[in-house]
Amino acid sequence: MIRHDVVVVGAGLIGLATALALVRRLPGADIVVVDKEREVAQHQSGHNSGVVHSGLYYTPGSARASLCRDGRQQLLEFAATEAVPVLESGKMVVAVRPEETGRVRELAARGTANGLRGLEIMDNRGLEQHEPAARGLLALWVPETALVDFRQVALALRRRLTQLGVQFELGLSIESIRHEQDQVRATSATGTVVGRRLVNCAGLQAELLARGAGLETGLRIIPFRGAYFELIPSLAGQVRSAIYPVPDPRLPFLGVHLTRHLDGGVSAGPNAVLALAREGYRRRDISPAHIGALLGYGGMRRLAMHHLRTALAETWRDLSKEAYARSVAAYLPGVTHRDLRTGASGVRAQAVAPDGTLLDDFRVVTQGPVVHVLNAPSPAATACLAIGEEIASQVTALGDRPQR
Repeated sequence: MIRHDVVVVGAGLIGLATALALVRRLPGADIVVVDKEREVAQHQSGHNSGVVHSGLYYTPGSARASLCRDGRQQLLEFAATEAVPVLESGKMVVAVRPEETGRVRELAARGTANGLRGLEIMDNRGLEQHEPAARGLLALWVPETALVDFRQVALALRRRLTQLGVQFELGLSIESIRHEQDQVRATSATGTVVGRRLVNCAGLQAELLARGAGLETGLRIIPFRGAYFELIPSLAGQVRSAIYPVPDPRLPFLGVHLTRHLDGGVSAGPNAVLALAREGYRRRDISPAHIGALLGYGGMRRLAMHHLRTALAETWRDLSKEAYARSVAAYLPGVTHRDLRTGASGVRAQAVAPDGTLLDDFRVVTQGPVVHVLNAPSPAATACLAIGEEIASQVTALGDRPQR
């Protein structure tokens, strides 16, 4: 049986970017990327709005802020090298209620502290000059926001990795990770992959694999489903860039926003509702075992109590197309449910602490020769190349130290 130098479990953006960084740090190393799907980026990495974030929202000096800014630049350079199309769209963050205007100014100050260029606060008249169909009390123009198809980014990463000699074992569903003497065994129903070191970038499955390997942090990954709609073509032309609501500071979700894509279409979304299966992309995807596990987790019960009103509102918006349309009409007046067509859905892996806290930062834990990526929230896609470097540095730091 071949023993690889490093096994990367998970062929999403973080896993692929980590593999690329490992190639640079470990010249000549035998690296393999394993995934249960038969193609890369089949989950979070391929089911998102495609927004390349600027770093507006994150606390100045935080890891998320620096990773976003560094990762954004690396991503744009990679896309240019690999001929992946990018749309430099910019975005408008729109306050529609008086209590949101102060937060717009706070966002502008935060963005400036994070090094963003060209930020501009404007009143409704200025907003109309950028987005003639939009309305609001105050708005923040963020010119450094861009759009890309992250699935195409992932495919480009796979091509680059293949050229560099990285192997891929796709369609292999890892069910357990075991550390035995000087090696790690990643086992599936159909085979085993062995490596000196292993990186768990399994996204929605990462926490299950970590616990199966004996790592108990108390965290649980709770999947949230986000549904998108598409604006009908006659309205899509009214949206020039991306239009965002002012985010709720209590939540790690940015709210239903409009995004103009490279093909000229405009998506509205996503909302955020509890998924009833770990990979529950549709309302009808229901797993009794998953629901039982959710109900049995104290952190989930505390989360529900903390955010019951928000959860009910999100659920109603998910069930009612009219309610969804009203969210859009708050800043794009005149939009009704007849202007929305059902689009794609995604599932976000959200780590929740035992006290019910939604973790809004990265969580990476080392266990012997294994590095577990347990939480990779937004801007993970934007910052994937920078995050991959950080994870790779932890892997190489393991070196040949004795393992427990």
